[in-house]
Amino acid sequence: MAGLSREAKGRWRAMSAADLPPVLAIAGKVHPAFPEDAEVFAERLRLYAAGCLVFHAGETIGGYVISHPWRAMDPPALNSRLGMLPGDPETYYIHDIALLPELRGVGAATAAVALLLARAGKEKLATVSLVAVNDSADFWIRYGFRKIAFDGIVDAALARKLRGYSNAATFMVRQI
Repeated sequence: MAGLSREAKGRWRAMSAADLPPVLAIAGKVHPAFPEDAEVFAERLRLYAAGCLVFHAGETIGGYVISHPWRAMDPPALNSRLGMLPGDPETYYIHDIALLPELRGVGAATAAVALLLARAGKEKLATVSLVAVNDSADFWIRYGFRKIAFDGIVDAALARKLRGYSNAATFMVRQI
């Protein structure tokens, strides 16, 4: 795949149910402060397999992506099940991109972002949104995402959801 350096030695491919154990292990290593139940991952895969990918590095999985169409300005709470996807989604939501440390800086994340933006375009959605954690906002800014400032009562619910991630979590949106 274009955009990967030779060191990446891997590729993004569709996630399968058999990939969930290594995906959960990666989530535990990359996001220990943001634990989510196995059923959250399994449900996202069932609801929108097209948005679930793994980075297959040699014989092992070294990263994953979870994403799906969703409602604008309403990210799912951390460790929550969706039940179903909205019939009239307004944004493409990136739930998570996680790479093991040895795969960072080799182009795998850049390739994932390109795949997700293309998927959002196929869904004919005008925006892509996410909650940035672990000081990742600068990474997302490089790809055209902007931080959303909050005001008013409507934003109080969103602010509460963000605090469920951490006090430093940032809601970000990119126009397609």
